[in-house]
Amino acid sequence: MPRIKPLLEKLVAFPTIAGTSNLELIDWVKSRLVESGFAVTVVPSRDRIKAGLLARFGDGTGGTMFSAHTDVVSAEGQIWTTDPFSLVERADHYIGRGTTDMKGFIACVLALAETFRETPPAGPVTICLSWDEELGCRGIPEMIDCVLPVLGRPDLCIVGEPTLMRPVLGHKGKASYRAEFQGTPGHSAMAPYFTNALHGAAEFVLALRSLQEALAREGIQDATFDPPFSTVHAGIARGGVALNIVPSHAEVLFEIRHLADEAPDDILSRLDLPKGMSVSCTGQYPGLSGNADEPMIARFSKALPDKTPSTVAFGTEAGYFAQLGIPTIVCGPGTMKDGHQPDEAIAIEQLDRYYTLIRDWIAN
Repeated sequence: MPRIKPLLEKLVAFPTIAGTSNLELIDWVKSRLVESGFAVTVVPSRDRIKAGLLARFGDGTGGTMFSAHTDVVSAEGQIWTTDPFSLVERADHYIGRGTTDMKGFIACVLALAETFRETPPAGPVTICLSWDEELGCRGIPEMIDCVLPVLGRPDLCIVGEPTLMRPVLGHKGKASYRAEFQGTPGHSAMAPYFTNALHGAAEFVLALRSLQEALAREGIQDATFDPPFSTVHAGIARGGVALNIVPSHAEVLFEIRHLADEAPDDILSRLDLPKGMSVSCTGQYPGLSGNADEPMIARFSKALPDKTPSTVAFGTEAGYFAQLGIPTIVCGPGTMKDGHQPDEAIAIEQLDRYYTLIRDWIAN
């Protein structure tokens, strides 16, 4: 813990809110890893204000990859008892934005990396850090084509999202959309003579509700998830400029969270889209459907305090690594119940146990 705490303190102090720059954090991590003997490659975002990091220690093939995102959710609108970006120790926990999701994991990995010059790992160790995961996994798609050429193919990828150190082998994928509706403007006193875009949007929201009911009744079911079926959700509807003007434009932002065996395009195709409406995809990431019997996953799971494979409701970047054919597991310290919350915190005991877990893993 003396090694982990100062690292976590520094990581939390970088206000890497999703959508903003993380370059200072990436530069700091790069410096520490280079000092520890890693070969480091920085992957800039297309807008050049953010970046990912790929780092490798050791020769040969295989080994373990540790994957994390560097961004955190905003603390705006939340009531904190501390400064979100200053680490505070209280009641055997560390409090600060990102302590759970997921800078606690990064601190454990960096603390372990600092020991490699004196105690080299049994095989290669690689690290992948991304950006803007909290906005729908926007960073990793820009990085994914660099992962294998730069780092090589690992035997196992560990995505350190908070799972209380339980082995998570599955989560739903997600696709988000913008539906736009065109009408004709006019004075509201003559409303029947014009096309109200908001009316079209309202009818579409009702259609989404009906689609959700159909998915619950007739869609593919997987009892390992709660709810055990794919879901459709309308989150934002807006349109119009004044009460006495018939709206000429409206939009609905909605999402599909889908089981691995049910494609979002297939779900979307069940909707009868009206004239004057267009739908565009605004973001998408794959689900994860891992195999508990895969040798490396099974071996890593045996080292965990709770070895029962499970699923989570939230999404991760794990599906991107699985699509590369890398055995991938989601397993990290802390619990997502504490993530995204005011006074976000992680138990010090969780960090201590997780550090010991990954130290012993890469030594064998």
